[in-house]
Amino acid sequence: MSRRGTAEGKTAKSDPIYRNRLVNMLVNPILKHGKKSLAYPIIYRAMKKIQQKTEKNRLSVLLFYVKQYADRLIKFLGFTQGKALAIRWLLGASRKHLGRNMAFKFSSELVDAAKGSGDAIRKKEETHRMAEANRTFAHFR
Repeated sequence: MSRRGTAEGKTAKSDPIYRNRLVNMLVNPILKHGKKSLAYPIIYRAMKKIQQKTEKNRLSVLLFYVKQYADRLIKFLGFTQGKALAIRWLLGASRKHLGRNMAFKFSSELVDAAKGSGDAIRKKEETHRMAEANRTFAHFR
């Protein structure tokens, strides 16, 4: 019997260079006009810039960001959705930066986020503040 169309039959793919599923989760949100061949080099250039800026393992900076900021979301949304939301916030904040190419904007936003500053962190804090306020007044409804 075929498993097509079921969640059981799907497996998350990893990217060709780092062999990491999280890096592969970055590809689709970066896509413009469905061109994965353009999205992969953007991610890999950004990862190189991250290593130059931080002098740490490039993959560990990405994993730190997602672990740090998706952990609080995971208990509300689930494992994959929490990571996807953290990535969406990071890429959204990267796109708002003016100037250079996407690899530069993404790497600088990720380094800022790993340090605890940046637009993605501000968005997360704002969302958590709003959720706390809604939870506080939930008993009035």
